[in-house]
Amino acid sequence: MRHLILILILCSIGMTAYADADGGSRDYSTRRERNHIREGNGLYKQKRYAEAEVAYRKAVEENPMSEAALYNLALSLIRQAGGTASDAENKPMQEAQSILSSLAETAQRADIAENAMYNLGNMAFNQEQYDQAIARYKGALRRNPDNDKTRENLRLAQLKLQQQQNQDKNQDKNQDQNQDQQNQDQQQQNQDQDKDKNQDQNQDKQQQNQDKKDQQQQQQRQNISDDNAAKILKNMENEENATRRKVQEMQKKKGQGGQRTTGPQW
Repeated sequence: MRHLILILILCSIGMTAYADADGGSRDYSTRRERNHIREGNGLYKQKRYAEAEVAYRKAVEENPMSEAALYNLALSLIRQAGGTASDAENKPMQEAQSILSSLAETAQRADIAENAMYNLGNMAFNQEQYDQAIARYKGALRRNPDNDKTRENLRLAQLKLQQQQNQDKNQDKNQDQNQDQQNQDQQQQNQDQDKDKNQDQNQDKQQQNQDKKDQQQQQQRQNISDDNAAKILKNMENEENATRRKVQEMQKKKGQGGQRTTGPQW
């Protein structure tokens, strides 16, 4: 903000309305044209910039080639736009810039060409377009090498451009560092995911092995149970057979004891 205020103060040398036009093939002066310019200048000094604009436009209607009227018209438009910004919706600033650009290249009056270029530099500076501001200030100095205000603004624009470039470099460096950090974080995340995946696979494998082991043990227990059942059935069968034989033997003995033998007859 401090630099912006400074540049607006320094631009005052180029914001002075010209009293009237001089002679010349391109800038033929008429009485009515001069009267409109004087009227506009009086309104301009009173900061009635919109009314001054109307007067300057009347002067341009009288003489479309009037460099003084055109330059003063551009100044009145800049004052109405605020003199601090220029964008797609700022019609006064756009028109002023167009007028000044034309005057900077084609004006026969050296002082108007110089101040037009100077004010274009100020407009570029206020938009932080420091490379363009530098080019405009140098153009103004070529027309008037002794203008200390222009040279001071040039040095300031060069300083601001250097600061801007350093900021861009730092921003690019920070972006690269952030990108590297993001890549490292992504790599670490991928490693963690792979580790979790391996752990899950190992757990699944362990669970499968445990399930297989449990199944084998169950089968073994089932086989043991089947063998025990067979043995029990066999023992029961043997016991039944033994009991049956005992009963048969007892019955046989009992039958033999009931028969009486016939003794010798007397």
